[in-house]
Amino acid sequence: MTSEELLQIDKKNIWHPFDLVTIDYNILIEKAEGVYLYTPEGRQILDAIGSWWVNIHGHANKYIAEKVSEQLHTLEHVIFAGFTHKPAIQLVKNLLSILPNNQQKVFFSDNGSTATEVAIKMAFQYWYNKGENKPKIIAIEGAYHGDTFGAMSVGGRSKFNEPFAPYLFDVEFIQFPDKKNDSEVIVAFENLAKSGQIAAFIYEPLIQGAAGMRMYTAETLEKLLQIAKQHQIICIADEVMTGFGRTGKLFASLHCQTAPDIMCLSKGITGGTMAMGVTTCTSNIYEAFVSEDIYKIFFHGHSYTGNPLACAAANASFDLLMTDECSRNIERISEANIQFCNKIKSKSWVKDVRSLGTVLAVEFKTESDSSYFNNLRDKLYHYFLNQNILLRPLGNIIYLIPPYIITNEELERIYNAIEGMFDEK
Repeated sequence: MTSEELLQIDKKNIWHPFDLVTIDYNILIEKAEGVYLYTPEGRQILDAIGSWWVNIHGHANKYIAEKVSEQLHTLEHVIFAGFTHKPAIQLVKNLLSILPNNQQKVFFSDNGSTATEVAIKMAFQYWYNKGENKPKIIAIEGAYHGDTFGAMSVGGRSKFNEPFAPYLFDVEFIQFPDKKNDSEVIVAFENLAKSGQIAAFIYEPLIQGAAGMRMYTAETLEKLLQIAKQHQIICIADEVMTGFGRTGKLFASLHCQTAPDIMCLSKGITGGTMAMGVTTCTSNIYEAFVSEDIYKIFFHGHSYTGNPLACAAANASFDLLMTDECSRNIERISEANIQFCNKIKSKSWVKDVRSLGTVLAVEFKTESDSSYFNNLRDKLYHYFLNQNILLRPLGNIIYLIPPYIITNEELERIYNAIEGMFDEK
């Protein structure tokens, strides 16, 4: 079929995420390599967002592809209830070697939302199994933890989930700590913690992704975690976006001294190659489910739990992540982002610019308030796409979260495009 025929079928039959009527056709991608996406006509688009934050080693990585191919010829899948296999066992060993040392158990699922859903259910059932009634969860305003119902419940309430509001469980939301209100947020958190009603505190450590790459300090998070620990509140770190080097450390939680009780992982875990979700926890959490009483079992499972192919991809991605070259790349990107922030922070068109590790966010000044629905969003998206750069703005905020193999020259190309949008006028 021709490209036009393929796109006609796509337009007629496929329901894409965030499907907008303003888009006549989705862009057909035939292949990808490194940081580039290629159309059948040879157009080369720089993927500056790691294809929704998942790709950390570049597209069509040969090492990962070889390891998945080898596994495909050995064992493609087996039910994970009552069975196990080497790729999963090796992955667990790899993960526990780099996670905070209190993490001892690993539960597999399919994606970031399910990893979060598992964590929420673990926390609630932990207290249920212990015979204690703790019906509340604390979350941070503006949070995004996924699109399943539990994940939506602990996420910020907005137009995105308004149709489902009647079906979401109640959550205690604290304000986002923006340095100006940190003391107020800490006091509010402590007052909630004292109620004895809180089962868990769920948070995106240091960076709220979908909220606009909003960043808060490790010092404030550390204080919240210490209060939670004092009141036996289960701490759930949603590291779906921040995990595997994005913040300059392997996990954002490693910027703090106090480790979470439960961690949610996905996105970069397979290097962007295959879908996988992982929820890890301490031995203390797990022990609440170990009983001769069958009703205390964690009744949760997915058809493709612990899929050997995904595990093989994750193990290969781990090998690459742990190389000196990858560490140097993360440091290089982090430093380049800091330098760019310093360069443009006084520009008249900049409302705010911030970076942490390989994540950079630029917030543009507009007449309307910052939000996903800011009318600057479409203008920004098409401006960069016309320059063959894939950036997916969050309203009037653009962010850079590229594969670690991106070169200095490619970073400079993106930086120049950001400046050029306003400075050329």
